[in-house]
Amino acid sequence: MNRIDQLFQETPHNLLSIYFCAGCPTLEGTADVIRALARNGVDMVEIGIPFSDPMADGVVIQEAATRALRNGMSLRLLFSQLRDIRQQVRIPLILMGYLNPIMQFGFEAFCRECVACGIDGVIIPDLPFRDYEASYKAIALRYDIRVIMLITPETSEARIRDIDAHTGGFIYLVSSAATTGAQHDFDARKQAYFRRVEELQLRNPRMVGFGISNRQTFEAACAHASGAIIGSRFVTLLNEYQGDADKAICHLKEDLAR
Repeated sequence: MNRIDQLFQETPHNLLSIYFCAGCPTLEGTADVIRALARNGVDMVEIGIPFSDPMADGVVIQEAATRALRNGMSLRLLFSQLRDIRQQVRIPLILMGYLNPIMQFGFEAFCRECVACGIDGVIIPDLPFRDYEASYKAIALRYDIRVIMLITPETSEARIRDIDAHTGGFIYLVSSAATTGAQHDFDARKQAYFRRVEELQLRNPRMVGFGISNRQTFEAACAHASGAIIGSRFVTLLNEYQGDADKAICHLKEDLAR
């Protein structure tokens, strides 16, 4: 069974997924960050593939991607760094990146390398759903890779149900039609959006991302979904602690408990 599916079956509530950008703050630290997150109780990890034009990301992750690229990170190098990660890490691992580098690598070759490294799913924010269905779905299914789709407050119910019917793993519930970045709380409009999607009783579980940074936002996400994805806040802490992921995740978990 795919590890993403297994996670949601075994632990359907209060899940914590962490995003960081491969190659930042150090080129060689990617596998160490993953191992640190796993031993500190994180449920799932999203590994960012750095790209020069990350249109869905705010300043923190944009700067992380720029730094990673300057450090020399590439998709091919990332796969080589992840080659032995499954010797020590059992939690689901997801690659998150933009379509351009993946297309240059070749999507089937990309999926083949994901399987070799034990990657369970991918998030490609700029991959249109119809293109996924037409050109990518069959290949991803062949390699048992979950392609996670994003929805926003502007996504229609018909499109949400279409995505739910034709994808697996989970649905990425973007908290707002904006870029990534920490927020202090979610206003009534955003929480109404979470409830609206919850009431659709979708087949796939949901994870809320964009803006999760503290106890208030984490609990609001978990109240209407299986859990939350935290990126910008962790990336900031990882930089502050000079790549020490143990200290960064401990600091973050303390913030979530306050």
